[in-house]
Formats: sequence, structure tokens, C-alpha cells
Amino acid sequence: MRQFLALLAFATLARAQMPHIGDINFYGLHKVTAEKILGATGIRQGGSLPGSRGDLEDAIEKISDVVQARVEAVCCEGNAAALFIGVEERGAPHAAFRSEPAGEAALPPELLEAYQQFLTAMTRAAARGNTTEDLTSGHSVLDDAGASALQPRFVTFASEHLNTLHEVLHNGADADQRAVAAAVIGYAPPTQDVVNELQYALDDPEAAVRANAIRSLKAITVLASRQPQAGLQISPTWFIELLHSVELSDRMESARALLLLTDRGGQPAIGLIRERALPDLAEMARWKTLRYALPPFLLLGRVAGLADTAAQQAWEKGDREAIIRKALGEDDAKSAKRMRK
Repeated sequence: MRQFLALLAFATLARAQMPHIGDINFYGLHKVTAEKILGATGIRQGGSLPGSRGDLEDAIEKISDVVQARVEAVCCEGNAAALFIGVEERGAPHAAFRSEPAGEAALPPELLEAYQQFLTAMTRAAARGNTTEDLTSGHSVLDDAGASALQPRFVTFASEHLNTLHEVLHNGADADQRAVAAAVIGYAPPTQDVVNELQYALDDPEAAVRANAIRSLKAITVLASRQPQAGLQISPTWFIELLHSVELSDRMESARALLLLTDRGGQPAIGLIRERALPDLAEMARWKTLRYALPPFLLLGRVAGLADTAAQQAWEKGDREAIIRKALGEDDAKSAKRMRK
């Protein structure tokens, strides 16, 4: 169930029309080089997409200093699939998660069935190119009629069974059910308790749970910015820590959430990003696959103290590197060095 909204992986692509490899994007590289990874795996741009994601990850994890590796294939520009290769290196910053819960808390079958129907409707909507949603209510309201017709069920359940969702998030051994709980609890009336539950879910060992929790928190962030009198406090800390993750979904969803949190200033969040995650964001902003590089690039623009319009103009001119260097403080360092001379 948790695979419905995940990025397309190798098994799915292999059953399609066997796209070739387009852009190859890397993250988590500090000591290990892209060339070393390409040499270990034998992959190249324009080559055939390998049939086994697991074999690729195993080959990368044999490289010295690599602790974990993740490979994601994202379909498709024409007949080319973008490849994302992430590593966690020994001694590098990383996102650590709590242990798997071992309790017996479970969701009712009727909710699981409704969520399955919702994911099917979402898949059909995405195939039609309709993924638009409105977050201003504090939860997702999809534009697609078939998918949005199912969402009121989640509003009702979350309002009436908040304790059940809490128990599954804290004590449910089934990761699929925790992922459903993280999505559905976002439809509850937005309170600080709901925010706290979702922030707890950001520490879940399962990536799909974290992804759904971030999506739920993004909608609450939109509501909180429109209704500051509600007093809802969403911490940027976990989003920033997830920028160190080896999972692509952690990084991308967190970058998008941080864009919302810093939309109207958010200086504490920007300061923490500058302190904890600048190299990670710079790496992402340099990705070749533009739709994935844009959110971290815009976030770096804010870190650099630029208005969004200035960052967007640089993006449109193809001058990403100037903004990235400014955010990293490299231009300031060069100026200071010239002054010392």
C-alpha cells in the first residue's frame, strides 16, 4: 500500500518499455566520488536501466566508507528515466530513527479499504495529469472529483477516532498501517496535539510513514500561516535533520515543507538550515533533474537572503551556481581572502 505514492522503482520500470538512463543525480557524497560509484555499478547515462535495484545498492555499499546506499529511478522524460543515487558515508551527518514498534495496535479494515480506494483514485488522477490539491483547510482537498469524494471519510474518522490513530502511530507493528495513520490523522481538526503526533511520526523507521507525516504537516503549515491566531507551532528541526537522510523521499518532502515554513520569513528555520544542512541542500540544488533541484535551490536562495523573484530569475537564466555559492558563503570567503592580500 505504501508504494502507491512512492517514486517508481526498478520493478515497475522493468515491466514498462525499458527506458534508458537519463540524468544521474547523486547525494550524500563527501569522500566518495560519483566516478567511483559509476565505476562500481557500470551504469552510464544513455545506458540500459538495470533490472535489480538491490544489486546496484549492494555494489555501492561495497565501496570503502559507504554505510548505506539507495537508488531510485524516476520515470520519465520521453524514454529516459532519471536516476537518484544516495549514500550515507561513515562519519557523515545522518538521520537516525527510533526502533520499530512491536505492539498490536491496528486500524479497522473499513478504513484500510477506504484508503486503498483513495490510493487507486489518486493513481488514476495522476495518470490523467491531475494532482492539484488545496491545503488551505489544513488538510489536502484534491481537485480530482473521484479522489476528493473519498476524503470526507478520513475527516470523519480522524475526528472521531484520534486515539486509535495515536495508538497505531506509537504501537502498531505494521508499517503500512502506520503510514495510513500518518496520512489520516492529518484530516483531524488541526490542534497542537495533532502537530505533535505528526512530528513524532517523523522519527518513524519507515520512510513511507515519514513521507505521509510530512505531507500532513505541510497542509497544517499552510493553515497556520493563514491563521496565526491558532497558535500552531511546527518545528523545522526534524525536516532539517531529514535532509541528511539516504532516502530521496525524506529529502524532497522536507525541502518542500521547509519552503512553506520559511515562506514568510522563518528566520529561526533559515538559521538552523545554515547551521545544519547547507552542503546537503547545495548538493540537491545542483541535481541535473530540474524539477527535483528547484525546491532546494529556492530554499538556498532564502538562506542567501535573496527574494524569491531574484532566485527565480537566476534559475531561469541558468545561473544556479552563483546563488549556491552565495548561500554557502564562498563569495564572501573569496572577498575576505582578497582583502587580506
